[in-house]
Amino acid sequence: MRHISVSSSLALHISFTTPKPIAMASLQHSPSVHRTSFLNSLPQLGMQKHGGVCRRGISFLVKAEHTSMASSFNCQDNCRRRQMIAVGVIAPWVSSLVNQTPASFAAESKKGFLSVTDKKDGYSFLYPFGWQEVVIEGQDKVFKDVIEPLESASVNMVPTNKQDIRDFGSPQEVAEILIKKVLAPPTQKTKIVTASENDVDGKAYYTFEFTAQAPNYIRHALGAVTVGNGKFYTLTTGANERRWEKMKERLQTVIESFKIFNV
Repeated sequence: MRHISVSSSLALHISFTTPKPIAMASLQHSPSVHRTSFLNSLPQLGMQKHGGVCRRGISFLVKAEHTSMASSFNCQDNCRRRQMIAVGVIAPWVSSLVNQTPASFAAESKKGFLSVTDKKDGYSFLYPFGWQEVVIEGQDKVFKDVIEPLESASVNMVPTNKQDIRDFGSPQEVAEILIKKVLAPPTQKTKIVTASENDVDGKAYYTFEFTAQAPNYIRHALGAVTVGNGKFYTLTTGANERRWEKMKERLQTVIESFKIFNV
């Protein structure tokens, strides 16, 4: 195991404590998010047919029948023409959609998730459908469930002159410093469950799992960190321990989707 040097540890500590750390519990007190619902109502159209009987109206009925048949044929012809016009207009549009393959389409292809891409800061990730974006001081992006306040995902960045996450030490060492100094208040009891290194397109990422125990709840969380564009990126997501088994696969998807790109 690689030991983090005193200078590296100090640099990491200074880098992360320069901005005032925002405790995970602060997400509970974020501004309320107003949900907007849309109600669409479509009028129902109906047609009534009228008919009559007349002893001396046989020729009239025959003529009316011919007129009705002619009208029906004309209607069918017009309908066919409208369908052909519609196909001519819609088909190229559908084809253009099928042939388009922007990066955002790939990110949104996973069912139950939405994507966010920050082209300015150079990162992207998925978050569960239904979460709302909120503003938290000290965080670049925060998405959370408005009913379960501990279910959230947040991204933070600090400048660094390092070129690789491995320059800060091992996954275990980096996770320990982050959790104790940044990701949990000092009053909470924390525990690292796992920490590992992953390579994605030649870029090293550290991922870790931990718990943070407060007096009235335990938050079970996941984190991912990497270095690029002169920044140290941190993505954290988690849930209340009582909902961990239900949420862990979705939260793992959030972590695995986290990617940075050159800007």
